[in-house]
Amino acid sequence: MKTVLSILCCVVVFAVSSCTKQYVNAGGQNQTVFATVKPSDWTLYSDGKSYAAPITVPEIGNGFTANGGLIVDISYNSGVYEQIPEVYNGTSFSYTTNAGNVTLYAQSPDGGTPVMPTDTIKVKMILVSSN
Repeated sequence: MKTVLSILCCVVVFAVSSCTKQYVNAGGQNQTVFATVKPSDWTLYSDGKSYAAPITVPEIGNGFTANGGLIVDISYNSGVYEQIPEVYNGTSFSYTTNAGNVTLYAQSPDGGTPVMPTDTIKVKMILVSSN
């Protein structure tokens, strides 16, 4: 019985040790871009239910929009960043992106009367490269 168990254990050890690992190269360096959005940067969006603040980000090219990803965080000058989409102090924040541009949106969480931010907001955009 011990011989059978010993042989079985050896087979299992060889089978497990022969597994190969696969490493995926992310294809480039991630990049962090900071911006500041002042209350005067917000304009009423065409839907009449939200305010929009465009941010020029030349680091976002056509290739990036096809293969990369974007993480956007905001801070009300507290040093604490919160990832959006997010509801913060009764304002729902979201964003869209295209080549060279990120647009932040602020609206009421229930889709009612638009809410315009009245404080300066620090924005951290993390560009994640991928193949």
